Amino acid sequence: MIRLQQLCKCYQLGDEPVQALDHVDLEIGAGEYLSVMGPSGSGKSTLLNMLGLLDTPDSGRYWLDDIEVSALGEEARAAERSRRIGFVFQAYHLIERLSARENIELPLVLTGNAPDERRARVDELLQRLGLDRHADHLPNQLSGGQRQRVAIARAVIRKPALLLADEPTGNLDSHSGQGVIELLEELNGEGITLVMVTHDPAMGKRARRRLWMQDGKLIKDEQDAHA
Repeated sequence: MIRLQQLCKCYQLGDEPVQALDHVDLEIGAGEYLSVMGPSGSGKSTLLNMLGLLDTPDSGRYWLDDIEVSALGEEARAAERSRRIGFVFQAYHLIERLSARENIELPLVLTGNAPDERRARVDELLQRLGLDRHADHLPNQLSGGQRQRVAIARAVIRKPALLLADEPTGNLDSHSGQGVIELLEELNGEGITLVMVTHDPAMGKRARRRLWMQDGKLIKDEQDAHA
């Protein structure tokens, strides 16, 4: 599904260049479940941004299925991102003036889906994620775990093939975090490719394949024998 070839990205931090990605080669098959670990500044979030087409490499190539997305212009990348990729962030990024239902529905509004179709798909997710009683609540009326479930519902409402999660349990207590990670794993079990950045070794070890990064390089790629 994904192939990266010699991907590089350098940022300028004051007068100093920082090599966020340093000649990264990586292949990810459809339906895989990966965690990406490493110290702060190792390049984990930069890698996730590249996979999500939120940033472009300085050099190297990126294929998503059979499309070399690293060669696309901004508008074409945005179209591929909208069609194929969902994002879950540590800070939720919900719109505070919109209800849970409206936050989940927003991607379908932006892509012009019919109102009846939007309602049916949102209702299905609200029920599945145990949010149906909170559909009309604003984000500040929800717990952290509920807000993250709303964010996950919004990320998967368009049925993406690839789900990218950046510290999805970082703002949650252990009980809420357990529920969120189990939900992400359930979605992976249904065929969504899941790539999760985490600082939590216990959370990272749950993935069937584990990548470690340091100084912009992939230094270890470990996979369960039965995966």
